[in-house]
Amino acid sequence: MPIAETKLHPLTQLTEDEQMLKDAAGDFADNIIQPKVHEMDEAAKLDPDLIKQCFEMGLMAIEIPEKYNGAGGSFFMSIVAIEQISRVDASVGVFMDVQNTLVNNAFIRWGSEEIKERFLPQLATEKVGAYCLSEAGSGSDAFALKCSAKEDGDAYVLNGTKLWITNANEADVFLVFANINPEAGYKGITGFIVERGMDGFSISKKENKLGIRASSTCELLFEDVRVPKENILGEVGKGYKVAIETLNEGRIGIGAQMIGIAQGSLDAALAYTQERKQFGKAISDFQGVQFQLAKMATELESARLLVYNAARLKEAGQPFLKEAAMAKYYSSEVAENLSSMAIDLFGGYGYVKEYPVEKFYRDSKIGKIYEGTSNMQLQTISKIILKG
Repeated sequence: MPIAETKLHPLTQLTEDEQMLKDAAGDFADNIIQPKVHEMDEAAKLDPDLIKQCFEMGLMAIEIPEKYNGAGGSFFMSIVAIEQISRVDASVGVFMDVQNTLVNNAFIRWGSEEIKERFLPQLATEKVGAYCLSEAGSGSDAFALKCSAKEDGDAYVLNGTKLWITNANEADVFLVFANINPEAGYKGITGFIVERGMDGFSISKKENKLGIRASSTCELLFEDVRVPKENILGEVGKGYKVAIETLNEGRIGIGAQMIGIAQGSLDAALAYTQERKQFGKAISDFQGVQFQLAKMATELESARLLVYNAARLKEAGQPFLKEAAMAKYYSSEVAENLSSMAIDLFGGYGYVKEYPVEKFYRDSKIGKIYEGTSNMQLQTISKIILKG
């Protein structure tokens, strides 16, 4: 085919629905979230009114089908929205990310019709969800779970603790992974739906974090929590499959959060360098500064293409494990790098809370840690490429 007839369809080309959501999420971030960012970061708490507005905007139920009161959108639409929100505040970005790519996706994919009818309308309109896998002794070794579940008549009794649980303070619905048969190893892991207010279930220590401070991260305690059998998500003993496949998708969401942080850093640097005057002209007129901005823009576009590619593959039903790992690994590198470069370009102003770049830098660090550390992503990538 002659070059003139070739039709290009870049990964960054959005459908009409994707563009509409991007614009709406961007406007919401700029006009509603932005004025609250500093106050929420200082208070280490999300504004309750903002949480309600996220539901009203449909940002908490992008992929939930319309028959369950959701928006009936696509996975890629979730990615676009997470990116736009994180461009302004990564705390709100991860708040809606966990709801969409982990909790809602798990319920949609693994829930029975009865489970979907009970919980999806609540998750779509008013109730926050939390995804509860990590424990003190099970981080990268995610399935070394000590949280146990013992069968007792028409229920299972849960005992143990969970750590590093995002959205814990705000959540009413908790997807908890516990082992019904430790001797069977990961084959005993089962997913349980625990609801706020169940006897013996409590939310304990809230972590005082470096970044994404407004996003709650807490310890959960389970002391003889009786969970009815109808609250099992998926099959008994198949929780490992629910957990790992959901996390594979969730890593693309973290990638979206990271490119949002990187975009926010670049936007701030572009604006500041054109306003800041030194030696009689804007510092953006100096070639050394221009080169830094060019590097930032190039790294960001590379990371965005990796994230979008992984999202498109997932949505198309194609293998995406390697691409998701690459997207999360590289986007977290880029977010940290660009936010650091932005501070350098701001100089002393970049080091104070009056300007946004120091927060972008603090928020970026978590990208290399949660939902699979950078080393775990590299391990995944290397295993796949060595197998050819």
